[in-house]
Amino acid sequence: MATEEELFSVRKTSFVPTLTSKGDIEDDLWFEESIRATALQVFVPFLAAGFGTVGAGLLLDMVQHWPVFQKVTELFILVPALLGLKGNLEMTMAARMSTQANLGHMDTLREQWKMASGNMALVQCQATVVSLLASIFAMIMGFITERRFDTHNALMLCASSLVTASVASLVLGSLMIGVVILSRKYHINPDNVAIPIAASLGDITTLALLAGSGSLLFNGTEDVRLYVCVVIFFMLFIPLWVLIARSTTYTSEVLWSGWIPIISAMAISSLGGSILDMTVPTFENLAVFQPVISGVAGNLVAIQTSRLSTYLHQRTKIGTHPHSAGVCIDPCSAFFGKGRNARTARVLMMMVLPGHLVFTYTISFLRPSHMSITPVFLLVYFSSAIFQVFILLYLSRCMVYWMWGRKIDPDNAAIPYLTALGDLFGIGLLALSFHLLRAVGDVNAAPRHARDHLWDDLLPDLAPRNISVPFA
Repeated sequence: MATEEELFSVRKTSFVPTLTSKGDIEDDLWFEESIRATALQVFVPFLAAGFGTVGAGLLLDMVQHWPVFQKVTELFILVPALLGLKGNLEMTMAARMSTQANLGHMDTLREQWKMASGNMALVQCQATVVSLLASIFAMIMGFITERRFDTHNALMLCASSLVTASVASLVLGSLMIGVVILSRKYHINPDNVAIPIAASLGDITTLALLAGSGSLLFNGTEDVRLYVCVVIFFMLFIPLWVLIARSTTYTSEVLWSGWIPIISAMAISSLGGSILDMTVPTFENLAVFQPVISGVAGNLVAIQTSRLSTYLHQRTKIGTHPHSAGVCIDPCSAFFGKGRNARTARVLMMMVLPGHLVFTYTISFLRPSHMSITPVFLLVYFSSAIFQVFILLYLSRCMVYWMWGRKIDPDNAAIPYLTALGDLFGIGLLALSFHLLRAVGDVNAAPRHARDHLWDDLLPDLAPRNISVPFA
């Protein structure tokens, strides 16, 4: 009978051993961190990510009254687009680096430098292009709604968007590199911590940079030549970022193939925004829950997607599935099977209820005149949140295996699609929940009586209501 040493070739620093020619072995025989370790490693960053979303909403509540946001109203349109796209860039970077770290490709200083420089250059390139697209989208939407075009505001919008994206990528990218390296050093699976940390800091960091850079540019000068110089400055660096990313093995392919998922994700999120735009004017309390329900689901599905991708990278070559592993399996096998991925899915599902419970009561505490936590509200809202995460985790299993079979790296393509679907499903289920609550007469589904601020028209999905207005 074969010994354990004959069956596996195990790297000391790897979380999962590399399979040898003895064939596929049951998942239960693989070395992996325990369920308790997974839960502990994920839950704390998961809570931090949730509170980060709440913090972004509070920050937006403060900066909405700044002169730059009052005069350049397109900034409100730019906020959700830029935050969503930047989140996808940072989470895909975290997933890529976590996978390579678990494969043992970041165990030496030379490997760490190659991985860090290639990923930083790639993200800078993507951030520059994506932020420019986001600002153009905001200008188009502003023109459609207001029927006017201001060259000064348009150039200022492009400049502040580029500054925000570039600096945020530098700060968050450096943080991700440090988190992954330290996780390896202290034998913590980076798949469990890197993505939640990226999610927790991404929104609030990007929003703070956008508000700060926009205010500085707006108050500093009215000379459009400064804005033009800022735009040209960042655009000139694109060839350098392309050169560095192309010369690195781990990022060269993503440089050409990573654009379609990000742009497609923006389109999917826009469908959710349309639902939100139709529903928010009806319900007073719907808006504040949108970033929470979307953020929690996006965070959890990104963790599972990264872990699934790492699992496939460690077991087989891209384009071929592990033995007897189909692309689409039934939901029972995906959640109640004996394999490591099914166990992780169960752990993540168990975090939905306590996480939302904490965030719901936090929102109620911060908005006491608007919220009245009722058993009916908790039942309907939590049911929607659990169903949303259940669907996304199942889609993650199918999508990752489907992409893998077609030689598409899930680390680069799956997360943008799944987080965008999380936005769409979250907004749709939230709207359905509030219609149901109104039908049964729950006080939390009371209609909105007034719109006090401009941002309620432009950015209902992120804007917390003024808590000084009494709930009626």
